[in-house]
Amino acid sequence: MSLRVAVDLLYYTGRKGGTESYARGLFAALAGHDDLTFVGLGNAELRRDPPDWFPGEIVALPVSGENRVGWAAAEALAVGPVARRVGVDLLHCPSNFGPAVRLLPTVVTVHDILAERHPEWVPEGRARGVRLLHRATVRAADHVVSVSRATANDLHQLLGVPVDKVTVVPPGVEVTARADRRVADDRPFLLTGGNRMPHKNFEGLLHAWALLPNADRPKLVVTGGRGVDPLGPLVRELGLEHDVELRDWVDTAELEDLYRRATAYVFPTLFEGFGLPVLEAMARGCPVVGSDIPVLREVGGEAMVYADPHNPASLAEAVRKVTAEADLRDRLAEAGRARASDFTWPATARSIAAIYRSVVLA
Repeated sequence: MSLRVAVDLLYYTGRKGGTESYARGLFAALAGHDDLTFVGLGNAELRRDPPDWFPGEIVALPVSGENRVGWAAAEALAVGPVARRVGVDLLHCPSNFGPAVRLLPTVVTVHDILAERHPEWVPEGRARGVRLLHRATVRAADHVVSVSRATANDLHQLLGVPVDKVTVVPPGVEVTARADRRVADDRPFLLTGGNRMPHKNFEGLLHAWALLPNADRPKLVVTGGRGVDPLGPLVRELGLEHDVELRDWVDTAELEDLYRRATAYVFPTLFEGFGLPVLEAMARGCPVVGSDIPVLREVGGEAMVYADPHNPASLAEAVRKVTAEADLRDRLAEAGRARASDFTWPATARSIAAIYRSVVLA
């Protein structure tokens, strides 16, 4: 059975991290499914710079992915009518949000529902609006794809989404060649990155860095900033100006280079829907230090070093251990590659394609 699928890409700007990595990996893999054709419902950014990874045409709506109010309104009210107008069998919304009213068969991928679990961590008073859009989206959807069991449990417990309406389909990753791995030969550094929302816990990580002895303290490179970095004052307060490098958004090539050269990747998060950076680091043979929270146990298994993200001393000790012990790093690199190889985009794409068919045929 051939299907024509509209894909909601209103959110995509190339600067939003994990949900965009998900879209790039998934739809590149779905391009190999000859029974599926795609049309992307894009924004002003995608009109100017059409994505080479998307396997279909882009129909651009007059909205910017950087304008939260306009974007949210278009998600709730415009995506469904446009999808129906372009003549498709199904609409897939791959980044948490979608139409508030069902106009055609609809699948939504939910990465997390942070605003439900921890509204205090959603900045600028946006939690209420995000919660309303989340609830309307999952209510209107025919089926919900959850990227982890942890997020599926949140959907059941906090939003009351029926168990049979949710399928857990983890994202994938591409494991790089072993020869690509090369650790920096000057001062060791650990890599981390993400937006500066409170649950990312970069402040806790900086306090942990301040506990490391000066003589043994590696450098910390923090990517993902935008404009004036809110972490700057704390870096200065803790006297870490020579130990912490705050970077803006980095492009794919630069990020790949950082992964290859980093001594380890550190992920101090308090909450995630999945934790794709953990998998991306493992796939590149980069050892990982991460938070001891259920979703990262689900993703990382025994292939990473865990620390209590609420305890800077615990984070500091985990960092010290991985930085000091070359044998441990070697074991983590091997275990991480093996773990990452269990998560592939072709497998993710096959599961998503099967969900498309089941929803259309229901």
